[in-house]
Amino acid sequence: MRWPAVKSGGLGVVAMTYVAVDYLRILSPTWHERLQPVLWSLLALVAVTRVPFYRHWSAEFRAAIPFLASMIFMLSALLFEACTVRFVTVVLGLNWHNGRPPLPDTGQWLLLALNEKLPEAVVEILRAHIIGLHHYLMLFIMLAFSVLFESVKAPGLGLGARYMFTMAVGRLLRAITFASTILPSARPWCASSRYSIPGHPHRWAQKYYVPYASDANAIRQVIERDIAYVDTVNYTADYRPDWGSMSFLIDFLRPNTSEGSSWYSLLKKAGGGCNDLVYSGHMFVAVLTAMAWTEAYGGFSSVLIWLLVMHSAQREVRERHHYSVDCVVAIYVGILLWKMTGFIWSAKGGTGDSRLTKLGKIQGRLLQAAKDSDMDEVRELLKDVELGNQESPKQGPSKVMWLFASGTIFFSLTIVILAFTWTSDG
Repeated sequence: MRWPAVKSGGLGVVAMTYVAVDYLRILSPTWHERLQPVLWSLLALVAVTRVPFYRHWSAEFRAAIPFLASMIFMLSALLFEACTVRFVTVVLGLNWHNGRPPLPDTGQWLLLALNEKLPEAVVEILRAHIIGLHHYLMLFIMLAFSVLFESVKAPGLGLGARYMFTMAVGRLLRAITFASTILPSARPWCASSRYSIPGHPHRWAQKYYVPYASDANAIRQVIERDIAYVDTVNYTADYRPDWGSMSFLIDFLRPNTSEGSSWYSLLKKAGGGCNDLVYSGHMFVAVLTAMAWTEAYGGFSSVLIWLLVMHSAQREVRERHHYSVDCVVAIYVGILLWKMTGFIWSAKGGTGDSRLTKLGKIQGRLLQAAKDSDMDEVRELLKDVELGNQESPKQGPSKVMWLFASGTIFFSLTIVILAFTWTSDG
């Protein structure tokens, strides 16, 4: 992978400073409480002061609709994923979770073997909680805001739209993948410690899975007959609250009497589920952030972010939040999906392509001016090409554009606060 050149390393320094300051929550909680608000306040203040000098608000305005559409798409994908997470957690019942050992994972074996071979200091670094989900989201937000400083190609909303659209596609693919085959968690105690779900399987599982789960003869017969031949008329009933128009979700979410009467509050408790969810959602976010950073900014800071991604991957396996396969798949799916969504925003081409298009349009006039030896006309035409992609410095932004700029900054800072609050626990 090629690491693009950048104008300066200021953004990388700020990013690594943020990660380092936030790691003080472990090393020195007192200093963390002092420095983190100061750092975020300073970054927000500097960003706001750059707003009057930003020259690409018209490009941001054009990217606003794709940005909002991508956000709606992403939120819809996250809602679908939350429903699917709950379904695969509850469909087989709590007794299934408690009775299923984890799958054999050679990545876990490798890490345990390395613990015996590597120096203790290196092992402690590998175990350290240096970076988490909310850090990767914050690093991307910092990257998008850096358009105000001309560190990243405008529009920043275009970059954000690509990030959210890719996130939505990846989340949909992930939900379809882990719902296709239900795998046991790498932490067998997870379901009993986090959820109050029925102990028995859902009636679908009672009919189509339980009779053929362990008996070799039953499995052979169901393969030969290709029909669920065991009579399971007497199903164990489930609790069915009145959810009105959303009652169709009851069979998928399997609510319990202790979980309240709201389907929405039940979904909020879904979290990461208690099955193995192929592929890792945390790793997918990390890879998208690293890909965005590599393409938009590049430099040595991109190398550091990829190292943090690798550190996160081994920690996911080490702490048994995921199997190794989940992290491996998340890495290459994230890379491939990001490569496929360059039509929304791309750091390549852009200005150079627009200049070539502009030059092609004036080619005839340029040749005629050269034949007439009219150098003033040649210089004027080339000047038009050079300034063709820039907003005129003589004409300030309109009132509508100022309102849009103010609204964009307020909306973006609100998203930053919400993202930091909702993902601070990982």
